[in-house]
Amino acid sequence: MKSKGELETEVSTAVIRFKREYMGRGPQEVRTFLVEDMALVRLKGVLTPAEQRLAQLEDPHRGRDLIKQLRVELIEHGREILEVAVQAILGVRVVSLHTDISTRTGESVIVFTLSEDPVAKSRAGA
Repeated sequence: MKSKGELETEVSTAVIRFKREYMGRGPQEVRTFLVEDMALVRLKGVLTPAEQRLAQLEDPHRGRDLIKQLRVELIEHGREILEVAVQAILGVRVVSLHTDISTRTGESVIVFTLSEDPVAKSRAGA
């Protein structure tokens, strides 16, 4: 039986792998938090240099909107790969995935809602 910390580390590693392989660049830092039936993944340093410049356009809303739209599309197209990886690690079904990015801080979050609490399930199965 894996500890909560081990599961969180494995999810972080899977997200880094997905970002590098599917999106071409990984974050500078990733941290995962398992909270009951959710996995919250916080990524720091995710903006590319080009995206950082785009976010600084004279019309900041235009740059921000373009970055957010592109990132959402990329995640949506690779969503199944990411969900399968998280399900395999946690041993529970991913119900939904939500994501957002801050063009000010360069942070991103991914929230997986799960069919049940993977930590409780792991303890019950032990």
